[in-house]
Amino acid sequence: MDWLPGELCLKIFQLLDHQSLASAPQVCRKWRALTSDDELWRKLFSDRWGADAAAFYAPEGSKSWKDVFVVQDRCDRYGLGVRIIREGKDYYLIYQGEIQRYLGSRQDTDGDGGKDAPRQGAEDDEQRQISNRILTMVTAK
Repeated sequence: MDWLPGELCLKIFQLLDHQSLASAPQVCRKWRALTSDDELWRKLFSDRWGADAAAFYAPEGSKSWKDVFVVQDRCDRYGLGVRIIREGKDYYLIYQGEIQRYLGSRQDTDGDGGKDAPRQGAEDDEQRQISNRILTMVTAK
């Protein structure tokens, strides 16, 4: 698809959902640029949440429609309140869909026989460090 004109690629990308678009930048630089197109993400936002919501949540300043889409999607999945979420191996504190703070990551223990799994003591230390970051943030406010 690298030989296709950019306008045609954008038409094809408009048929995809946001999760498919999120993985497209890993293919090539051209796709990364095309899948970051502001008009593409505005249309996706408008199709999912409606024109009224798009007018209300229109990006301001340096934010792009992709940023606005991601935040609104996170709000739908987790709600508006303060939450601790896990995306991949990383933990974040979010409020109203916006990531407020990175809390740390956790090693993957996918049952591969312990080959790549951390020692139990190291895993406990890691959990304790994430917990300490959360407690520090909660008590600081």
